[in-house]
Amino acid sequence: MALTIAGTGFSTCTSKKLRVLLIPFFATSHIEPFTDLAIRLAAAAAVEATVAVTPANVSIVRSVLERHYGKHHTAPVKITTYPFPAVDGLPGGVENLGKAAPADSWRIDATAVSDALMRPAQEALVREQSPDALVTDLHFVWNVRVAEELGVPCVRFSVIGAFSSLAMRHLELLAPDVAGGDPDPDVVAVVPRFPGPPVRMPRAELPEFLRRKAEVGCSTRNPFYAAQADCFGLAVNTFSDLEQHYCEMQMRQGYVKRAYFLGPVSPRPSPAAAGGGGGWLDSKPDRSVVYVCFGSLAPVSDAQLRELALGLEASGRPFLWVVRAEEWAPPEGWEERVRDRGLMVTTWAPQTAILGHQAVGAFVTHCGWNSVLETVAAGVPVLTWPLVFEQFITERLVTEVLGIGERLWPHGAGVRSTSCAEHELVPAEAVARVVMAFMAPGGPGDAARGRVRDLAAKAHAAMVEGGSSHRDLRRLVDDLVEARSAAGGIKSVLAPIESPFHG
Repeated sequence: MALTIAGTGFSTCTSKKLRVLLIPFFATSHIEPFTDLAIRLAAAAAVEATVAVTPANVSIVRSVLERHYGKHHTAPVKITTYPFPAVDGLPGGVENLGKAAPADSWRIDATAVSDALMRPAQEALVREQSPDALVTDLHFVWNVRVAEELGVPCVRFSVIGAFSSLAMRHLELLAPDVAGGDPDPDVVAVVPRFPGPPVRMPRAELPEFLRRKAEVGCSTRNPFYAAQADCFGLAVNTFSDLEQHYCEMQMRQGYVKRAYFLGPVSPRPSPAAAGGGGGWLDSKPDRSVVYVCFGSLAPVSDAQLRELALGLEASGRPFLWVVRAEEWAPPEGWEERVRDRGLMVTTWAPQTAILGHQAVGAFVTHCGWNSVLETVAAGVPVLTWPLVFEQFITERLVTEVLGIGERLWPHGAGVRSTSCAEHELVPAEAVARVVMAFMAPGGPGDAARGRVRDLAAKAHAAMVEGGSSHRDLRRLVDDLVEARSAAGGIKSVLAPIESPFHG
């Protein structure tokens, strides 16, 4: 049953709207960009966009819609729900990676890719909704077949950039020596057949599914990549000027039938939207504040949080730190000692607005793709602290290809790993030393800032009318309308798509 958030809000110039159903994975880092994409699709008067989530994730979609349209305005995006299955060992109502205990997060992942557990509810929803087009997350490979049976196009939407997605594909399918048992930190995998500088990855920093590859086996025709090749097209939350070589490779290698590079799909708010941190930031000099946030999933130990706290203190730099660890408390006396120059936030923080504030001079980030796009759009250089999955790969793009930041923990300082248990403690002294050097006048932070500001201008140009991402969004809608017409649907004439940026 669809829960209508609002009416269309746009005048239509079509006899029938293109109804697009979007189904994201069960993580805030996926649900938010899917909702942002729905908002952008709905800006076309000929499109009716609906986001499908499980009941416990509805609030995330609503929050994005309220931030975009305001609490008292109707939004041209609908929400529909489908049930999350009962899963052994997972408490009822836990339907998001960010809500699962660290020991249970694998249950969310396993459920998402389970044909037996997840497909029935999603397939029933798709058939009930009977959309003109389906936009699905990469986890749900069956949706390509379901859409095919219904005679509608299915587009897979990747919330991870082209660089990291292709690197993982090439490592899995073209580098059989990557597979193995427990990773030896001294063994390095090189991504094969990859443009740009060589990408070298210690096994400990590879996503765990690659480190387990020998146990499960793989094929160049495995279900994931078969679905990618068979679907109508692939949409990616990136823009061509950010990952040009890797965007071009998607089509050149024949990995997909069509490719659309639509990012950054999240619009940029004004710095005035920085919320509780806004007034505090207003009191700080331009480019002086170090912003620290590790995203919606933060598998950081209490011991590491302590070292980070002491390191930020010892750096002498103003900082705004978003901490998502409900039971952790900083060292005794720490809050008093940093009171005049440090702000610790334990609730949700408006990251895009914070990054857009002129006082922010650097971003300590986990290299989640949403955060990378947001810091690029804001023109803020980064210190990288990857934690899980593809984030160590994305770090290579940020530091070695784009040159918009540096590693917070230098090469050779200790073992880093996608497994929390293997990741060595980053000492406070290292945190302080790197932060001070990066933020020093004329230091590496200034050079990185120049490069990221150039990319910020290109990100803005991509999103305005006539820009590459704006054109690709229009092309996507045109292609979906054409597919509907070819299948016997009602032909529509599209109104111009409203850009989230102007001028």
